[in-house]
Amino acid sequence: MAVTLSSRLGDAAPAGIAGDLAIPDCTPGIGDVITAMDSPKLIAGVRIAGVKLWPDDRGYFLEVMRSGKGLVEGYTTGELQVSAAFSFPGTIKAFHYHQLQSDCWTVPIGLLQIALMDLRRQSPDYGRKNTMYIGVVRPWQVLIPPGVAHGYKVIGNDPAMMIYATDHTYNPLDEGRIPFNDGQIAYDWEIQHK
Repeated sequence: MAVTLSSRLGDAAPAGIAGDLAIPDCTPGIGDVITAMDSPKLIAGVRIAGVKLWPDDRGYFLEVMRSGKGLVEGYTTGELQVSAAFSFPGTIKAFHYHQLQSDCWTVPIGLLQIALMDLRRQSPDYGRKNTMYIGVVRPWQVLIPPGVAHGYKVIGNDPAMMIYATDHTYNPLDEGRIPFNDGQIAYDWEIQHK
């Protein structure tokens, strides 16, 4: 039975999101593994773009984003927030979701296993899980819309860094959390290909 998630934003909550989020009962596993930016199995509203990376004998240069271009095209400077998270190998940070905020994630160091879950009951993909592996070996950027729960695990023996831009500044009332090992989502964080 799906568990409805309540809005803490009250009257400020957007129509079609607040009160319309629920944790579905899911089949255990990692869902659809996304290996192409235009995959038809991508959760509705999630977008992926390639990141320009220029390697040379000194290392590499990676362009994270340009104002008004790419996945952050609709972000306004008045609400834009850019942050970074550095995590050690094996770290799991999951799950959280927003009712207003979109996140745009870029992974310039290391490799992340990114897990997404559609919590929007009115979405055609309600209950769908996506997994993608993003980082230096796959320089993608992912845009996560409101109502899609998200989290990650650092893969490999090295730390990872994520740089993320949000279209709203941090508001604790907008953020909800679900344990990484939630039995209804049943996401499998173990290594899949042993």
